[in-house]
Amino acid sequence: MACSRPMHVIDLADLPVDGLTRELQGTDHGGLPVSLLFVDLAPGRGPSWHRHEYLELFVVLDGEATVDVGDERVIARGGQVVVAPAGVPHRFVNSGTTNLRQIDVHLNEHTVTEWLPDLGG
Repeated sequence: MACSRPMHVIDLADLPVDGLTRELQGTDHGGLPVSLLFVDLAPGRGPSWHRHEYLELFVVLDGEATVDVGDERVIARGGQVVVAPAGVPHRFVNSGTTNLRQIDVHLNEHTVTEWLPDLGG
């Protein structure tokens, strides 16, 4: 199978930290059409209400997250994936007793976040 770009390896330790996450922006790595946020949060921590103009996936690796997407709420645990549709306000918090480890997949070459006022809940 032919590939137009050479393979390369990205060390997570080399990625910049922005707030609560370590971030891989697709534009910084050869124009990848996706961005990844590597989350490792203590209990009680998480981002406030926000939204994106593209779909976002929360891939929960370890721990427990309470995820609000619009007016829906779920408890997601390691081995589950939560989908936040484009344009829908969402947030999550580590609602477990151990660190929450997840990968947030932004289907865009760079993250674009609109932070929102507290929507309650």
